[in-house]
Amino acid sequence: MVTLGLLVRLEAKPGKEADVENFLKGGLPLVEQEPATTAWFAIRLGPSTFGIFDVFPDESGREAHLSGRVAAALKENAELFAQAPDIQKLDVVAAKLPGVLAT
Repeated sequence: MVTLGLLVRLEAKPGKEADVENFLKGGLPLVEQEPATTAWFAIRLGPSTFGIFDVFPDESGREAHLSGRVAAALKENAELFAQAPDIQKLDVVAAKLPGVLAT
């Protein structure tokens, strides 16, 4: 069951769009090692705007992700981004995921 999520907006610096896309693709193996990250999506919202959407069963899973390797990699690669990531915590009110029951 997923109850909580994160929505992170990322704005690439001009000319760094491909680097941000590759950075996000490289995050998948890291997040696959997080048992409490039920689903993780790296998305492109526009020519230079990207995002991450992920969901968790509880607050401890979300906090583990926020202090995990992807969050550290975001900080280490700050030169790719025009501004700091906009991280929004959210509640999941309904979900459909394979093999996962929603609240």
